[in-house]
Amino acid sequence: MSLDIPNLRDYDAKLREEANEPTLEVPQGEPTKKTQIIAIYGKGGIGKSFTLANLSCMMAEQGKRVLLIGCDPKSDTTSLLFGGKACPTIIETSTLKKLAGEEVKIGDVCFKRSGVFAMELGGPEVGRGCGGRGIIHGFELLEKLGFHDWDFDYVLLDFLGDVVCGGFGLPIARDMAQKVILVASNDLQSLYVANNVCSAVEYFRKLGGNVGVAGLVINKDDGSGEAQAFAERVGIPVLAAIPQNDDLRKKSANYQIVGTAQSEWGSLFAALGDNVAVAPPMKPVALSQDQLLELFDGSETGEGIVLEPATDADMRGKNAVIKPSLEVIYDEA
Repeated sequence: MSLDIPNLRDYDAKLREEANEPTLEVPQGEPTKKTQIIAIYGKGGIGKSFTLANLSCMMAEQGKRVLLIGCDPKSDTTSLLFGGKACPTIIETSTLKKLAGEEVKIGDVCFKRSGVFAMELGGPEVGRGCGGRGIIHGFELLEKLGFHDWDFDYVLLDFLGDVVCGGFGLPIARDMAQKVILVASNDLQSLYVANNVCSAVEYFRKLGGNVGVAGLVINKDDGSGEAQAFAERVGIPVLAAIPQNDDLRKKSANYQIVGTAQSEWGSLFAALGDNVAVAPPMKPVALSQDQLLELFDGSETGEGIVLEPATDADMRGKNAVIKPSLEVIYDEA
């Protein structure tokens, strides 16, 4: 069997041409599929799991069928939903079932609370495997369990945004989701991660992908405005601003759900649910490192620092002896 090299070259040229096309646009409108699959990204510890657990409960309370899938190795999405109780992960369950010669069933990995269906992909122990590969394996198993035939209004995926290996980029790279939602705060590190995700969306759009960014959720909002400014600069809306509040912090730490009409915070998550439902996927314009730093007070981000090149003498140190090179000189013939 021989490869048709000219055709491969044509295909390569086409990909390069599409990647350089500046006018590719994300379709502006509501998703055409019945099920909205939404991937939520953010820096570890920024509050993705808190936001998602409460958002999923509010959506279920509003009469929507919601499936929440935790894709963070910490498995804190379902821990919040289930009052701190850890549910068996898909990866560990699959391993145990395989050793026992059994097949994984829905009831082994999917659990319910307050109308929300939830499961955790899980991940390997430290030093014992690749978390990204675990994500890929988990979704392969979900497909075998009938993922594409399930009947939900929303599938919410909780992804760690500051890990860049392939498995964590699946929703964007493989068009698994229609849109992405970012969670960040008014700090440089979380906005750096959000900007990286915007850059990934831009990249895969240029390769023909269809995933867009629906907007930003500002968590622990102290009113300083950097996250709002970031959203404006990259061209995405703010879907909600969850305030920096001691009551919310304590309830989150105690695994209490506040995304319900019975809570004083219910209206906030109800509005977020409404915004998530209708927000179209946008094509963001990622910022450069310098543009990102411009969002902050220069006195806090190293303004005025000049890069001073090191010299060879610097590297050798004061006690190093510079030796002449061993040049071979040949006698004249």
